[in-house]
Amino acid sequence: MTLLIAFAAVIRRDVLLAYRHSSELINPLAFFVMVVTLFPLALGAEPLLLKRIAPAIIWVAALLASLLSMETLFKSDFEDGSLELMVMTPHPLSLLVLAKVIAHWLLSSVPLLLMTPFIATMLGMDTDVMMVLLTTLLLGMPVLSLIGAIAVALTLGLGKGGALLAVLVLPLYVPMLIFASGAVDAATSGLPVSGHLSMLSAIFFATLTLTPLPTAVALKMSLS
Repeated sequence: MTLLIAFAAVIRRDVLLAYRHSSELINPLAFFVMVVTLFPLALGAEPLLLKRIAPAIIWVAALLASLLSMETLFKSDFEDGSLELMVMTPHPLSLLVLAKVIAHWLLSSVPLLLMTPFIATMLGMDTDVMMVLLTTLLLGMPVLSLIGAIAVALTLGLGKGGALLAVLVLPLYVPMLIFASGAVDAATSGLPVSGHLSMLSAIFFATLTLTPLPTAVALKMSLS
């Protein structure tokens, strides 16, 4: 089996397993929608206030929804022995890890991205600001999965490591949130957003390049 076929097979396997266990698809999306809809109920019907804080609401809800599904990234493979088989294959484990991260992004982040325009419209967000928000989410959500994969791999053998997982990854998400919120604020004020988006792009490519190998090493440590 060539590396490309193995890479595609890992993605296809994870997607099929997720569709057979539909709760893995529905839970993050339902959590995202519920968190966003709770804010208008708590703050009251203040259109200007909701419009101003809508990007922050959506970003925080998307981050928490992604974190909710993060723990399952390697859990089933660890429990049924599939992870050991992945380690034993002649293919680089870091690339197979990247395939699993891509599958996680497709299953947990893409539905949130598709739902975001409807949520943003509900909160009264302008179209141009919404497009910038979607761009920041498109660049930032893969970073959530890539960074989270390292923490999941480190806590894999600890059983219930959900709280520890949040402690590990939330501080690492701060730079991305700063630049994402800066881009949306600049768009709201009519200022250029290219600088903020460039920094988000740099963070994305840096994590895409640097995280798969440490994740593979952490997985081997958890299996040893």
